[in-house]
Amino acid sequence: MKRLIGLGLVLAGLLYPFAVHFGMEHFAPWQFGLLLGGLWLARALTQPNNQGGRWMALVAIGFCVLLAVLDDPALLRWYPVLVSAFMLVLFGLSLKFGPPIVERLARLTDPQLPDIAIRYTRRVTWVWSGFFLANGLVAAALTLWAPLSWWTLYNGLIAYGLMGLLFAIEWLIRQRVRGRS
Repeated sequence: MKRLIGLGLVLAGLLYPFAVHFGMEHFAPWQFGLLLGGLWLARALTQPNNQGGRWMALVAIGFCVLLAVLDDPALLRWYPVLVSAFMLVLFGLSLKFGPPIVERLARLTDPQLPDIAIRYTRRVTWVWSGFFLANGLVAAALTLWAPLSWWTLYNGLIAYGLMGLLFAIEWLIRQRVRGRS
């Protein structure tokens, strides 16, 4: 059940900009808020021991309640900004309170990381933090000043393309770093 809810949230996140763009003619903002809020509530209830995930879910549910109560279409466009802010806080706090997120992920496949790999994962976590800051700022600017079509294009396609490009570049660099160690 946890995986199904997680998959639902991932799909909702990926399809959200397109759902907003094409669904605003057929659905009210409060309906988006109820659907998204329900997914976040289900996540919070199925992951009771995950403190960070619980806070993220509570903030997202708060946003969804606000969306449902205010029923304001302009609020729909702030969700990608909220997600980037979540990710920035998650990655940034891991740098302060450690271990960095990228190191945690690396230890899943290699529990005994050498010192050079630990330093590298810390740098990569900084890069991802910078990415989420920039992504959130672009999403906010598009929310405030751009037409819905630009917002949809960036948040539904370009942002994911940039994430994929960053993953690919990091993977290539990691292969070179591994080759030297």
